[in-house]
Amino acid sequence: MADIVVETIGKVVVVTLDRPPVNVLTLDTYELIADTFDAIGLRTDVHCAAFTARGGKAFCAGLDLKEFLAAKLEDDPKRAAIVRRTFASVRHCAIPVIGAINGPALGAGCVLASVCDFRLASDNATFGMPEINVGRCGGTAHMGRHLPQGMLRRMFFTGSPIGAAEAYRFGFVEEVLPLTELMPRAMALAELVAGKAPLGLRMGKAAMNETEYLAVEEGYAVEQRYSTKLMATEDAREATRAVVEKRKPVFTGR
Repeated sequence: MADIVVETIGKVVVVTLDRPPVNVLTLDTYELIADTFDAIGLRTDVHCAAFTARGGKAFCAGLDLKEFLAAKLEDDPKRAAIVRRTFASVRHCAIPVIGAINGPALGAGCVLASVCDFRLASDNATFGMPEINVGRCGGTAHMGRHLPQGMLRRMFFTGSPIGAAEAYRFGFVEEVLPLTELMPRAMALAELVAGKAPLGLRMGKAAMNETEYLAVEEGYAVEQRYSTKLMATEDAREATRAVVEKRKPVFTGR
């Protein structure tokens, strides 16, 4: 598939941006990402995704500015809808998505990192929203889920990125690693996640997405409804039996 490589390794699917040298995004690439993650959500043979990019020069440097310069004003709403669909496809992918951020993530690249369920970063990674430098707005609605307002506004108004260590300090990334250790660690975590009950992963992610902005009591009631649905599955019973019997569970996805 042009621009994107999809590999299945056991119960993990690895999605790799492949647009050298810095993995910028054309409109076609946005649509490919959306189609890819929508399709992954329909698969029953994989239970966790790792999202990364080729090389160590950049995870994604954002929008292809040459294509943007050629865009017509009247086409912008249509383009914006495609971009929104792309970010939603990752955020709402039916299975957990681990971001393995292997270099600078700027503009749309920063947002792509933000819509993963959690992120690991190489020590050369940076995160920035330089939209103000190219006459655009965007990104803060997604990044505001993770960063305090002062940091968010500083990043936008200055256009200056933060480094991996600062992103870790603010909780945007879970771990910072040398580039050579990034994918092995991401895959180890993805395999750990993928070994859990498939329906539990899907229902758990759906519940967290649905409750993210609800009041605590309202959100907990939603979680309980998902938990009741999960209780009716064979895998939920198997998980409990395995704990009681001190053995590894065997899940069937039912």
